[in-house]
Amino acid sequence: MDILINIFLSFFKIGAFSFGGGYAMLPILQDEIIQNHQWLSGKEFVNVLAIAQMTPGPIAINSATFLGYKLDGFVGAFTATTAVILPSLIIVLTIAHFLNKFKNSKYVEWAFKGIRPVVLGLIASAAFFVGKDTFIDIKSVIIALGVFYVVGVKKLHPILAIVGAGLVGVLVY
Repeated sequence: MDILINIFLSFFKIGAFSFGGGYAMLPILQDEIIQNHQWLSGKEFVNVLAIAQMTPGPIAINSATFLGYKLDGFVGAFTATTAVILPSLIIVLTIAHFLNKFKNSKYVEWAFKGIRPVVLGLIASAAFFVGKDTFIDIKSVIIALGVFYVVGVKKLHPILAIVGAGLVGVLVY
């Protein structure tokens, strides 16, 4: 039961203090999972992120479900998934309740303008962390640059790029 409480509190905190989507929550996710609880190593965390990005659905929910299942089976997965979405549900219901009163408020607009740079910083931090554990040698850098090129410049579908990068990884490593 103690593990379920830790799972719930950790993923509730991740859901409550993450603005800007899945990538913006990666630093908080990393801090909770790796530093605070040592539930995963840095390498395992990167692998979870890779799987969470390839599967349908938001990265936070996929990561929560996977880690919850790893820690305590179906009940752990349900607990982590519920905990990570609960803050957003509460916030959206609260905003919907007060929307008409504050929808034209300059203070609300200023708050969102202030949050944008923070989200960008969180995403940059996540990119640095993931890159630190992902780029292990020159071959991994070349594969990443190749995928960036074919998706960003040649407009190859991302799923094809993921499959292609996986095949290249199998051949190279």
